[in-house]
Amino acid sequence: MKKEFRSGCPIASTLDVVGDKWSLLIIRDMLLKHKKTFKEISNSDERIVPSILSARLKLLESYKLIVKTKIPENKKENIYLLTEKGIRLAPIIIELSLWGNDNMQEFNKIDSIPDLNLEKSYIIQSVEDNYNTMLRNF
Repeated sequence: MKKEFRSGCPIASTLDVVGDKWSLLIIRDMLLKHKKTFKEISNSDERIVPSILSARLKLLESYKLIVKTKIPENKKENIYLLTEKGIRLAPIIIELSLWGNDNMQEFNKIDSIPDLNLEKSYIIQSVEDNYNTMLRNF
């Protein structure tokens, strides 16, 4: 997959990779819901069509945000796992979730995030730790 960027700006470069309307949702489902298979990821509330999901998974894999592998006991089915780079998107996912919860209620029926009264850094660390624990136990 050809890697072309609009500019050398780190924000523009990041948006060139994860700024479409699907990539962060895929990463969200993998990170927060521990989805691993194509079928699990395609069964999101947002109903991503298979051709787009396939293209996004290839894009994320090409930028080493995810890896595609097989389960040892089922060599036919691919699974997708976040790399350390992908896991490090947790702060962005959490920030977007909190911002949307606080600012989009008037425009859309948002699935509210309970007020956890926790520091964001604790939430982010918990999300990263939970995903890494899932990887170790996998």
